[in-house]
Amino acid sequence: MAKIVVSAERVIDAPADDVYGYVADMRDHHPHYLPPAFSDFRVESGGVGAGTITRFKVTAGGRSREYRMRVDEPEPGRVLTESDTDSSLVTTTTVTPRDGASVVQISTSWNGAGGIGGFFERTFAPRAMRPIYADELDRLDAYAREQRPR
Repeated sequence: MAKIVVSAERVIDAPADDVYGYVADMRDHHPHYLPPAFSDFRVESGGVGAGTITRFKVTAGGRSREYRMRVDEPEPGRVLTESDTDSSLVTTTTVTPRDGASVVQISTSWNGAGGIGGFFERTFAPRAMRPIYADELDRLDAYAREQRPR
């Protein structure tokens, strides 16, 4: 089994504290910038930051999979992780301040399958997921701009 990693990064035109708040608030903010590849997003418990449990589906490359994720904050205010309760998959969102804006990186890793199935997973999963993450980051930027007081 080889570890598979998919990531995307973008500058978000909003302060890091605000952006991290949108990422960590799974109830009132996070669902508003998820791309169409994510569906049936719901909060099972908690709602903001560590201890929150969410459930959703992701459709990528013609396949749908349901996830149940546990949120942790290894570096509160900067790094948030979402760990699938049924697999090795972990998505890490890192928010770094930069000149009044933020650099946000989304990175997902998991233990890939072995054999020929693993070859196809390593080849095609990153190609399917990177555009979804790029879309999510674009939507996060637009959402952050909408949240600013006028």
